[in-house]
Amino acid sequence: MATPLITRAAVVAALAALAGCAAVPSNGGADAAAAFTADRIGQAAPLSMAAPDQAAGKEIDTLLQQPLTPDGAVRIALLNSPVLKAALAELGMTAADAAQAGRLRNPGIGFGRVRGGGDTDIDRSVTFDLAGLLTLPARGGIAQRQLERAQLAAAGHAVQLAHDTRRAWFTAVAAAQSAAFAGQVRDAAEAGALLADRMRKSGNWSRLDQARERAFYDDAITRQARTGHEALAAREHLARLLGLERGDTLRLPERLPDLPATAQEPQHAERTALERRLDVLAARRDAEAAAADLGLTHATRFINVFDAGYANQSATGSPRRNGYEVSLELPLFDWGGARVARAEAQYQQAVHRTTAAALQARSDVRLAYSGYRTAYDIARHYRDHVVPQRKIISDEVLLRYNGMLASVFELLADAREQLNSVNESIDAQRDFWIAETQLQAAQHGAGAQQ
Repeated sequence: MATPLITRAAVVAALAALAGCAAVPSNGGADAAAAFTADRIGQAAPLSMAAPDQAAGKEIDTLLQQPLTPDGAVRIALLNSPVLKAALAELGMTAADAAQAGRLRNPGIGFGRVRGGGDTDIDRSVTFDLAGLLTLPARGGIAQRQLERAQLAAAGHAVQLAHDTRRAWFTAVAAAQSAAFAGQVRDAAEAGALLADRMRKSGNWSRLDQARERAFYDDAITRQARTGHEALAAREHLARLLGLERGDTLRLPERLPDLPATAQEPQHAERTALERRLDVLAARRDAEAAAADLGLTHATRFINVFDAGYANQSATGSPRRNGYEVSLELPLFDWGGARVARAEAQYQQAVHRTTAAALQARSDVRLAYSGYRTAYDIARHYRDHVVPQRKIISDEVLLRYNGMLASVFELLADAREQLNSVNESIDAQRDFWIAETQLQAAQHGAGAQQ
């Protein structure tokens, strides 16, 4: 009896070792997602579904104690965003499911005892899932591709958060700049309105001109209130992306970064998008998983349950008997045709979704580059032509005012026009940096913002 027992023990040990190979990835698979993310945003991506630890909290506090940069804002968002951590937790669940798919179903143990007429019959059995064992490599491969797809999706969330954070940072800084300029416009309008009132009382100004100055002042008050709220809203939106409770704790620079000397000319942008876009890569993983699942479904369409095991029987006064038992599902009513048809349809769906993702990626790149180049040309036009031209006009009006050839109202009106052109230049500069972020997202990230 020793030899069969040793053989059975070896079989059980081998099966246990095989089943134990499928371990849950460390950090719930977030390390792979972090590598995908860092490669696309150009900075380290500390991804974890756990709440920020003491070291991360200290790093966040350090970043918040100084004027926040776009890279610093992205770093805080990746460390602290609860929305991102929820997506990473979903990745952790998928990683656990993938590990479970790579393990065998636990063996079944049967025991029966029948007693009568002074005799006792005892049946013992141990059964294993042979169908599961035979299909384990295929199922493990499918589960691994599903995990890779989930890692790409989690990286897509992280990359999208990084791009959204950059857009929010540029918007918040530009909104604060606009609010500050709106205050200057209001001051100029208030001075003009007060002067118009005095000159109207002295009889040196018409009622129409006084009403025009007062109307401009009223518009300036409205504009200041609106831009103040927009600055607050932009700051709060940025704070939400960073996972912070309040937006008034953020320290932002006073102005946007300068325009680059030249606009970038992306080489092979569409091909880059097809190779690096996370949504395209995820669609490909879906198609690969669907193809593998289709092959497995074809292989198991007739036999879906196949259990085999060791049986041992003993009876009173009789020698112990050993043997085996087999449990096999017979395809009498279900020949697996429906499952095969579903798998084929699922594969076709994955293929068409991959094609659609590729078409979307190529279109996004073309559209994003057009927006980027247009925004750069407009912002550069304001920087090189509109604002300098307004300054020349302002200087000339000031010379004429000093020579008593222009009135104070002409001087105030020109100052208002100059402030308006500067404010429009801020908007153009903001639009450029947002368009630049959009172009990066279209080429290297999770896709253009919806």
